[in-house]
Amino acid sequence: MAPAPVMSVLNSWAVFTPREKRNITVYILGIMLYKFGLEAFNGSIIALATNRYDYAGSTNTLERIGLLTGLNQAFQCVGSILIAPLVRRYPTKVVLSSAIFLFGICTAILLIVDAGTGGKMVPKGWHKKHGDNNFDYYGDYNTDAIIPIYSVAGIVYGMVELIRRIVPRDIVGGNVQKLRRMDALVHIFYEVSGTAGAFCTALALIPRFGNNFSFIISPIFFGAASAVWFFLDIDFTQEYNGNLEGKPSYIRSVLSGAILFFDSVWTGGKILFSSRKFIWLLPGYSIALYAHRYLENGIAPQVAKRYLGHSAWAQIIVGGSNFGELLGALFVFLYTNFVKTPVPWLRIDALMLLIVWYIPYWRPPTGRVQDAWMVAATFIPLSFGWAAGDVSLAAYIQAALARMEGNTRNVSSLGAVMAFLYSVYIVTYAVTSPLLGKYLDGVYNSTGGNKGGGEIRTGLTMTAGVQFTIISAMILTATMVPNGAWALNPESLFNEDLDNEIAEKDEKALDEEDEALPVVVN
Repeated sequence: MAPAPVMSVLNSWAVFTPREKRNITVYILGIMLYKFGLEAFNGSIIALATNRYDYAGSTNTLERIGLLTGLNQAFQCVGSILIAPLVRRYPTKVVLSSAIFLFGICTAILLIVDAGTGGKMVPKGWHKKHGDNNFDYYGDYNTDAIIPIYSVAGIVYGMVELIRRIVPRDIVGGNVQKLRRMDALVHIFYEVSGTAGAFCTALALIPRFGNNFSFIISPIFFGAASAVWFFLDIDFTQEYNGNLEGKPSYIRSVLSGAILFFDSVWTGGKILFSSRKFIWLLPGYSIALYAHRYLENGIAPQVAKRYLGHSAWAQIIVGGSNFGELLGALFVFLYTNFVKTPVPWLRIDALMLLIVWYIPYWRPPTGRVQDAWMVAATFIPLSFGWAAGDVSLAAYIQAALARMEGNTRNVSSLGAVMAFLYSVYIVTYAVTSPLLGKYLDGVYNSTGGNKGGGEIRTGLTMTAGVQFTIISAMILTATMVPNGAWALNPESLFNEDLDNEIAEKDEKALDEEDEALPVVVN
């Protein structure tokens, strides 16, 4: 008899039809290629910018890195607005394949700029001969040029991130049980690839090619993902048949989409602040997501560069974080019947955030890669809690808003709430990231900076320890707000009628699947 976790996976796979299984396999293959290339690109760009600013003697390196990542996040919203009309006019797989191909072109721009200005791959034995902080092999261009290039890449990144979230419904339809199982499987393989991509970037690509060329695989992997996704076998409704007669122009559609986006944000805010059933989602989702992103895009690069002396080792730390996300998604997938609400996972997430307090008081010697692995290990429980909370919270948001669909004019209630929650995260990150970076730069420069002796430990007491303690308290407090949440493992967060309605729908869906498909028993 197979172990219970294996049985759970096999039975979950058995509910899909042969055609759905084929499409899911193609989709997962494509998304693994995409995630691997994405880790190489994002990790290399941040390491490259950090090294270039420091090498040029900049006194505001971390502020510029904060601005770089903040603008990239903000421009993802622009990408989602631009892609929405295309999804209504053309087949989903065509839009997805085209968007990821365009993303590949954007990632190649910086490679071309670097090579065109005299840049080259790091020569063999370069760092042994010239030291770890000599980057004369970089191209001779203004480092600030990375900011607009990375921002434009953020637009295409946002396009891909939006469209890939639409594809699962096209593959399995509106069946809630199948969607949950497919989302869980996709998330697990997504993080497997992300973990491998982060470690490969830090340990192989950057040492072999240098920060300036280590993401040379990104256009290749994005192109491969584009080709793989084109083989998705999806039926399209009349809405996707390409007949544009009677439809507004693309420009008008984009403008209309922008208006609807802001309408969604406004409507989502009104829904969230209307009831204790929803208000707790703001810290539970948006603030928790901000903390996770700042952990990976802020604290990891700061520790790698200012503590360990190697910006590339940030990807080792991010690899540990991705592995934690993998474990979190896997636990939710395996124990969804035991932990029925997001509350226990969110509480674990809040408590795990306090782990960052060791960082300001840690004094490792520079240049030891084993210390990067140690930080990566401490990031595993941090990201485990966030991923488990995020995966389970997304399902509960959908269930909570199921009854409200149709009650709002012009926009979906679910879409409106998600637009508001994501916008709060984007604005929070875009504002705080450069400000916190500027503060850390001040601490670093006041202790000697690049001239020697510079450190940011006292700054990290505030930006890591105090900030994450406040966020932890906010998330813990939020988990006490909804009805029934005072229990250690609540059975319900909403009213009894809604819970019964959701349970009946899920049970009916499962019964229909059991009648139509065989179940794997051993």
